[in-house]
Amino acid sequence: MFYRLHQFAEQRAFILAIFILLTVSVGGLVQIVPLFTIENTIERVQGVRPYTPLELAGRNIYIREGCYACHSQQIRPLRDEVERYGHYSLAAESMYDHPFQWGSKRTGPDLARVGGRYSNEWHVEHLIDPQALVPPSVMPSYAFLLENRLEARDIADHLRANRAVGVPYTDEMIENARADMIAQADPNADTTDLLARYPKAMVGNLDGNAATLTEMDALVAYLQILGRMVDFTDVRIEDLTQ
Repeated sequence: MFYRLHQFAEQRAFILAIFILLTVSVGGLVQIVPLFTIENTIERVQGVRPYTPLELAGRNIYIREGCYACHSQQIRPLRDEVERYGHYSLAAESMYDHPFQWGSKRTGPDLARVGGRYSNEWHVEHLIDPQALVPPSVMPSYAFLLENRLEARDIADHLRANRAVGVPYTDEMIENARADMIAQADPNADTTDLLARYPKAMVGNLDGNAATLTEMDALVAYLQILGRMVDFTDVRIEDLTQ
């Protein structure tokens, strides 16, 4: 029966076009409809916030350089994973990511909980010469990030674009976007207001060169916030695998 239907459609271009349109429509609806119910399907978790302007810029660099091709940000609820990396990933942790950085490719370790595990200096040295710190690593050098100045002029527009797709950046955050981006990597800046807007943000001399705002500052800021927004310190491993 299905063979005859397939044969019938193949011999009639108009009928085949209708079937193709129906198939594509169903596939599109399956992907689009859940987005309208995202507020109901993703349980809110205390601590999750939008990225700081500098973290957001670092995330863009992370995507630009293809880091997601070798590093997942998805800890599965399996005992070996939570013992190695920490609490399994929650959907709410990625609710402000466009696109999210989950996945399963692990040429390098998962980075969902890498924030705070290493110092800023370690991250910089690792990005400059990965094999110096991890000899078996096949990761390429990203030393050029230290030479690339980070452009801050359009960061407010970037926050507005994210707000348009649901990230709750406030007018205050957008108004102070450029100042916050610069202050986060300046060890002499007053970051009181920045930290009030973005709790737990890593501030200070991120790349070892306080005089220049670089792409290395941004990437380190992004890596240092991964997994630190939500407090899992009181959760035991036994609680995660039952």
